[in-house]
Amino acid sequence: MSQEIDILSRITTDFAALRDAEKKVAELIFADIEFVTEASISDIAQRAGVSDASVTRFARAIGCTNVRDLKTRLTRALAAGRRFIQEATPEDSSSVVYDIATQTLALNRDLLAQADVAGAVEQLDKARQILVFGAGGGSSILSQELQFRLVRLGYAICAYPQALLPRMVASTLEPDDVVVVLSVTGYTPEMVESAQIAKQYGAKVIAITAMNSPLAETSDIVLPVTSRETDFIYHPSASRYAMLAVIDVLALELAMRHRERSRTKLRRLKLSLDDHRGGDNRQPLGD
Repeated sequence: MSQEIDILSRITTDFAALRDAEKKVAELIFADIEFVTEASISDIAQRAGVSDASVTRFARAIGCTNVRDLKTRLTRALAAGRRFIQEATPEDSSSVVYDIATQTLALNRDLLAQADVAGAVEQLDKARQILVFGAGGGSSILSQELQFRLVRLGYAICAYPQALLPRMVASTLEPDDVVVVLSVTGYTPEMVESAQIAKQYGAKVIAITAMNSPLAETSDIVLPVTSRETDFIYHPSASRYAMLAVIDVLALELAMRHRERSRTKLRRLKLSLDDHRGGDNRQPLGD
């Protein structure tokens, strides 16, 4: 089933080919989309300074059946949020990155303090194998980050940052396996369903996700994350900072749990890297 094209994108693409009267309707939509979704044809025409017929012709020109269909599609576009339609107040892009990161970490520090971190560490430490599921932007990247962090400590771990593979792998698991599922919202169907399948076969599921989400309700242990997204939509999702902090906490706790083993493996890793790349002995591991 194909996805319906975004109506605002269609208007933008077709704008040059519209008649002058139809262009006025288009300009009104971008100036006040909420008014157009609620107003009658006559009110739209009066506000745009055109005839009722011009409003109807505009709707058909951009691929809508009629004005009602146009208003329905505009309502769907508006559901994504006004911040994706109209420009937000400009912000200092360099400083806002650090400000949002600081705020997000502070917010999630208190949230994680109430979570069962010790229980998650215990399950990960005794697992036969650890599998990490993530789909989308930040979750995909950070599922691999968790793998990179724990494999250097000697854990059998593999990341599956796709949509279908987690479902396939989940059906092969055993009760002594542990799955870590990353999803900021906790509503991504592929992640929720993969977690459910893993639990059907007895595997433990740890979720780094939003509290009270479908994924959280499916999981054995929830390490909660939250993010207050702002109207400044150009900034990448701040939830990445929260997820990465949780990953760092888990990696640190597991490293400290077996200090001698961790120290040995990290030393061997450091020697191997230094021999390969050179430089002083204060370079970070794995970079």
